Amino acid sequence: MPDAESLRRSILAQVAEYYEVAHANQPFVPGESRVQYAGRVFNAHEMQNMVGAVLDFWLTAGPWAQQFERDLGSFLGVREVLPVNSGSSANLVMMTTLLSRQINNPLVAGDEVIVPATSFPTTVNPIIQNGLVPVFVDSNPSDLNLNVDQLEEAWSPRTRALFFAHTLGNPADMDAVMAFVTKHDLYLLEDTCDALGSKWDGKMLGTFGVMASLSCYPAHHITMGEGGAVFTNRPKIAKIARAVRDWGRDCWCGYDSPFNGKCGIRFDREVPGIPGYYDHKYLYSEIGYNLKITDPQAAMGVAQLAKLPDFIATRKRNFAYLYDGLKQYSEFIQMPEWSSKADVSWFSFPMIVRASAPFMRHELTRFLEQNKVETRLIFAGNITRQPAYEHVNFRVVGDLSGADDIMRGGFFVGVYPGLDTPQLDYILDTFKRFFGRL
Repeated sequence: MPDAESLRRSILAQVAEYYEVAHANQPFVPGESRVQYAGRVFNAHEMQNMVGAVLDFWLTAGPWAQQFERDLGSFLGVREVLPVNSGSSANLVMMTTLLSRQINNPLVAGDEVIVPATSFPTTVNPIIQNGLVPVFVDSNPSDLNLNVDQLEEAWSPRTRALFFAHTLGNPADMDAVMAFVTKHDLYLLEDTCDALGSKWDGKMLGTFGVMASLSCYPAHHITMGEGGAVFTNRPKIAKIARAVRDWGRDCWCGYDSPFNGKCGIRFDREVPGIPGYYDHKYLYSEIGYNLKITDPQAAMGVAQLAKLPDFIATRKRNFAYLYDGLKQYSEFIQMPEWSSKADVSWFSFPMIVRASAPFMRHELTRFLEQNKVETRLIFAGNITRQPAYEHVNFRVVGDLSGADDIMRGGFFVGVYPGLDTPQLDYILDTFKRFFGRL
């Protein structure tokens, strides 16, 4: 009768064999295979890690989640990493944390948060859900980020925070951003869901503000299927954010705490008005949720992090390859721009069909899609024009014409590590065939 460890080794070996038969070496056939804008890039390592976690049957966050926290923190150079079940949840945790009465000078309902009009909905939604007021500044068609020239005009005595995504991995002007938030003593939250590994002037994005978010959805730089993280260098903020993530529970002892907790006084807490002591694991200091990941997800994330430097290098190469091939069409499409201080870990290759072009965006994207080249629009465009926000209380700076231009003509194609030279050449050939018809 084999023992458990020998059975485990046998199972994991068969998982590697299964990967080679079922997933490896899928051929690309031009015109037949779909060229995805993004997707999961994995090998047997991810599958073995996940199966191993299932065999351990630690289904909630456990040892693999601890390893993921350490590995991601090491890559980012941050002290605190809180895995969550999505990038959207990460944004919700961050914004809710800023309303905690445990921090000095918390946000209160009615306070204003500046945000760019070209945003992903779940960057904006936590502002609304927490009773705060979004103040929309315009977005630049050139780099797709917030227009920093409007920040002073957006400020009011009720302004308390600035929250934005580094769009598609392209860093915003962090010199201007930091000067503004420092001048007005504002909280800065960075959404780096599309920007893992991007830097500004040598400094990792997500390390400028009080907190930052990350997404591990299959389209992003690394994946856990669903998943994400909040990260910060502030231990007190991290403790509050963990409470928000973990039902609002005040206990911070973690996955491997002993019977009486790391603090040693788990059973020595008191609740005013209730005689006797109360278990700290059931003491709630925040209005929270259950937004944790599972250990099998974290096991996949650990394997993905080991590949991240190569993923980032490939994204940069693929972007440069497409840029070199598409710049000849700049008469018709506005090419992406980035600062000389930006080291960009590109999420995708964005472009905007010029208003003067003899065709509209949908004609180009339809041709690409019909020829099996996937495209996506740039988030919600001008989010104030989306029907979900018609009756939301918000303030607008200027006419948001840049966000309108992005909404009218913006889209992107892929640069993710699953694309190789034949696929990139096919993308370029498809553009060539479209422009050859003009």
